[in-house]
Amino acid sequence: MSQRAWIATRKGLFQLLLDTHAGGPANWRVASHSFIGEPVSMVLPGSSTHPMIAALNLGHFGVKCHASDDWGDSWHEVATPAYPPQPEDAQDEVAWKLVQIWSLAAADGVIWAGTLPGGLFSSKDCGATWHLNESLWDRAERLGWFGGGYDTPGIHSICIDPRDTKRMLLGISCGGAWLTRDGGMSWELRAKGMNAAYMPPDRADEQNIQDPHAIAQCAAAPDTLWCQHHNGIWRSTDAGASWHEVKAPLSSFGFAVAAHPTDPDTAWFVPACADQQRVPVDAALCVNRTRDGGKSFETLRTGLPQKDCYDLVYRHGLAVSADGQHLMMGSTTGNLWASADAGESWQNISSNLPPIYAVRFEATT
Repeated sequence: MSQRAWIATRKGLFQLLLDTHAGGPANWRVASHSFIGEPVSMVLPGSSTHPMIAALNLGHFGVKCHASDDWGDSWHEVATPAYPPQPEDAQDEVAWKLVQIWSLAAADGVIWAGTLPGGLFSSKDCGATWHLNESLWDRAERLGWFGGGYDTPGIHSICIDPRDTKRMLLGISCGGAWLTRDGGMSWELRAKGMNAAYMPPDRADEQNIQDPHAIAQCAAAPDTLWCQHHNGIWRSTDAGASWHEVKAPLSSFGFAVAAHPTDPDTAWFVPACADQQRVPVDAALCVNRTRDGGKSFETLRTGLPQKDCYDLVYRHGLAVSADGQHLMMGSTTGNLWASADAGESWQNISSNLPPIYAVRFEATT
């Protein structure tokens, strides 16, 4: 078994390969580079039911989507999600215009795209056409969403239940968490227990204005979800019906979270200084790991810079592979680290990449 990882950056998409028979993280190598100089906001690894999808954010030239059926050796442009014309009497404070594709996920041949300004799109034909999920877009609560980091709200987390792919939970900044049980025909808020300290005290518990920076799901126990929130870390064991705060060492602020694929009690976080600084605590990069459901944490530093480090890991910049042992982490300053022992130790793979937006694993044979 070998492993493949995809690194979406400000100046292109990088493919990394690892021969696991050859040893640890030092054996990762850059195998290819696509879209040189172009910002890639998100990538979806391919499978037997859908092609690989790369989402590009070209600024003045807009958002573009490309697909590949051969692991990035060749690409062809496909359709881009598009919002319908905005009614003149619409009460939105944001324009109905695609700003960025922030998340991509797929199951049973359906590709899902979460976007700024808060729309969810689906494609059943490998990206040839996209359809806005009107059931979510038409919710009255959407008018209460607002930007968290960006000027507009956005869907950054798409957690599909592998037991029943009609069940899907979304993380929205700032719009809380939303669950569908019927493939997107209807939705319900699922952010009870989260707390927004940036709001007036009488509104801090409102579910619709929470800012979950990222939500990750345990694939083997899908009812268990981990949330790195703007104001802390929360865990749910009932598919988001209730959330319980977890206290982590150094700082509970951060953007990234990775959930172990088979152990619902294990998750990884990257702590940072909140809120204006957004750098590692004491300028020393580390990863917080819990293996008991958040009751306790280990702070893992081996191989990570412990002096004069100002790397920030974005919400999609930390990933764990299907074996639960290999992790990869990329930063805003183009550093990329890998671990082959569940985060116990890390090795720098590159210090020269462009700013990293997303890291995704793909198992190969």
